[in-house]
Amino acid sequence: MEFRHAMKGRRALSAVAITSGLLLTVAGCGGGGGSKSDERPPASARSSGGERQESQTPQSNPVLAEVKGESGLTLTITSAKRDAGGFVTVEGSVTNNTNDIWLAQNWRGDERELTLNGSSVAGASLIDQKGKKKYLVLRDTTGRCLCTKFDGPVKQGQTADWFAQFPAPPQGTAQVDFEVGAMPPASIDISEG
Repeated sequence: MEFRHAMKGRRALSAVAITSGLLLTVAGCGGGGGSKSDERPPASARSSGGERQESQTPQSNPVLAEVKGESGLTLTITSAKRDAGGFVTVEGSVTNNTNDIWLAQNWRGDERELTLNGSSVAGASLIDQKGKKKYLVLRDTTGRCLCTKFDGPVKQGQTADWFAQFPAPPQGTAQVDFEVGAMPPASIDISEG
């Protein structure tokens, strides 16, 4: 009989120990009592009165080149990086400052294979003036470009981001011209990625 009472006591002690451990674990995960909204923002994010304010200058990528053409389109290039895989990725945006919606139909190129890409940057090229070579947008095995395919028209006043990948010019070539559609050429410097 004493053995049974001893077992009940041990079970009760075990239950108390487990419950205490769980309570301490939950209390430890509480985060210190204060919420993040109670924390004081850095001085750069506070106005002179101490209240929180939004940053006035949004973070933006540096502009490598910007050209205007095609009835008010603005083409901006923000990055041109040479990757270890033997290609160059060019990124940027296009802003529609025309009086109508803009479709990238003449940016997709003239080749029949490129028409499958729809409104895209498939017709873009890099021109190496020094080496006298033209580099076309890379394609996958089905003929799809390794570039942005626009989902629809870019409305008046809107901006759309884009990218395109090209075979890398020789290692010594750092400056090329980016050309697409009827836009003027944009001279850019290729950086090492």
